[in-house]
Amino acid sequence: REPCKQSQAVTSYSNKGTQVTVEIHPKDTTPQLFKKLSFGKGFQRTEAPRPPGGKDLHTYPWDKSSLKSMPVDLQQFEKLDAYALKVNVKNSIEELVKTLLKQARTDLEKVRAIWMWICHHIEYDVVGYHNKSQLSSKPVDVLQTGKSICEGYAGLFEQMCSIAGIQCMKLSGYSKGYGYKMGQTFTGDSDHAWNAVYLDGRWHLLDSTWGSGVVDDSFTKFTFRYNEFYFLTHPALFINNHFPDNSNWQLLKPTLTLKDFENNMLHNSNFYMLGLLTAHPETAVIHTVNGKASVSVDCRSATLFMFKLKGTDEHGLMTLKKHGMKLDIYPQKTGSHKLQIFAKPSKASEEVYNCVLEYVVECKSVDKAMRFPKDLHQPVGPSWFTERQGFLRPSQPDPIIHTNDGRCSVTFTLGKDISVLASLHSDNSSLTEDMRRRHIMQIHRGNQIELKIHLPHAGNFVLKIYAKKKSDPGNYDYIFNYLITCLNTEVKWPAFPQSYSKWAEDYEILEPLSGLLPANRNVQFKLKMHGIAKVLVQAENTYPLTQSRGYWEGTCNTSGCREVFVMVHENANHSFYSHVLKYEVETQ
Repeated sequence: REPCKQSQAVTSYSNKGTQVTVEIHPKDTTPQLFKKLSFGKGFQRTEAPRPPGGKDLHTYPWDKSSLKSMPVDLQQFEKLDAYALKVNVKNSIEELVKTLLKQARTDLEKVRAIWMWICHHIEYDVVGYHNKSQLSSKPVDVLQTGKSICEGYAGLFEQMCSIAGIQCMKLSGYSKGYGYKMGQTFTGDSDHAWNAVYLDGRWHLLDSTWGSGVVDDSFTKFTFRYNEFYFLTHPALFINNHFPDNSNWQLLKPTLTLKDFENNMLHNSNFYMLGLLTAHPETAVIHTVNGKASVSVDCRSATLFMFKLKGTDEHGLMTLKKHGMKLDIYPQKTGSHKLQIFAKPSKASEEVYNCVLEYVVECKSVDKAMRFPKDLHQPVGPSWFTERQGFLRPSQPDPIIHTNDGRCSVTFTLGKDISVLASLHSDNSSLTEDMRRRHIMQIHRGNQIELKIHLPHAGNFVLKIYAKKKSDPGNYDYIFNYLITCLNTEVKWPAFPQSYSKWAEDYEILEPLSGLLPANRNVQFKLKMHGIAKVLVQAENTYPLTQSRGYWEGTCNTSGCREVFVMVHENANHSFYSHVLKYEVETQ
């Protein structure tokens, strides 16, 4: 046979972490190591670094605080991204890559241009997915038809990188994508394909199928919806929903077992994109203990949360923390319940919460005592959010206030120019709007406000707190609420006295606090008021109060009357009195 005129090198890769290079050359020439093979006109295909093996130092730490496996400044990509989106070449992959690379200088920019083009031009083939015989995943067919399934996305990505001189591998494995059920096991062939690219001396992971968009629940319609998360995703996050056939391609040390992958909570990309770090428990199925299950989320910055248990937020108690939230769930029926957690950044103007977590709560027994009033709003209790609204240093930092004698109080330091409204709500009492407010008394001392609460009976109550700017003529806005619980069935506090508009914010009642006075008795009055000339208590007769050291004091007899009024004379020269308080008198 004629000797070969020119030597050739053939490099083969396998996902098992081995690489074989075969060189063919005439007997009488000394073998040379080829670093680069020329490929087409103007492109170089470089020899691949080894896929990661057991001894390689290609692993990343289990650190979930970085979204990407290398520093990426998305603003620097703006021009390149816009250019890549406009490129419209369908006749050949070589031509497409050549056009894309006109604006790309570094290897990272080349990968970015290819990534952006595929994510915005190749749609997921939902028809082909259901009918594989009609489907070709060859890169050239994917380019021409503009559609494919994951195999085709990953194949086209690999081919385009190869033409651009970038090392790229197509990887396969299990994924928690469409059709995934919480807690399911994975067996048989792999169900997904994605890529690894070699940049700056390390391997990086990306998934252009999931970067391009989403399919609907019935898997009949694909919608382009670009997702930045799957570009050079940090391996510690990528492993959450991608499990490669060859564990070396996890790029993690230690590697995750398939069993852990199956049991671990699925965090969708929203979870990480919103700056959430971890969720506890980490397993998808939670079992209640004595009727209760708890979930907590840690995050980087102030985030607002909401939850749905079987579609409603009634049977839980969620509190916001500075760096996350805590949720206690008390299902009121046994069995399996779907629990969803939603989040949005505190700065977001729009009302859209994104689903970030899904659990299955298995409930063996029900805790009937933890049935919450339907008026309870989530989240419960004070937080960074209520601080922003001007309610500082709460004396009750917990969401639940327990009282044995039916009385309790909450104190805050108020921000400037804030007017407060509070009301009490319960499922099993027929309090009128007026009485809901009259079981709460506001006491102002400087910039402090105390809310004194006297419960009308035992049970669970919601203390709702509203506020507005004093300078603002508009309505009060709801700010937050507490849950107040009282088990003592002896409790039966009357409402506080009714106050009128002339009762100034910084006046204070020391006695009598009860709005219901005993009949035929002498009742002692002690009120803190300023800037007033005279105070009278009007019952059957009229009783003047005398002033001493800032307090107005005196006694009144309740015989022969149903109501008692406190009246003030603002100016000694006027004969006009204003009503400030009204008490009821018990019927005999």
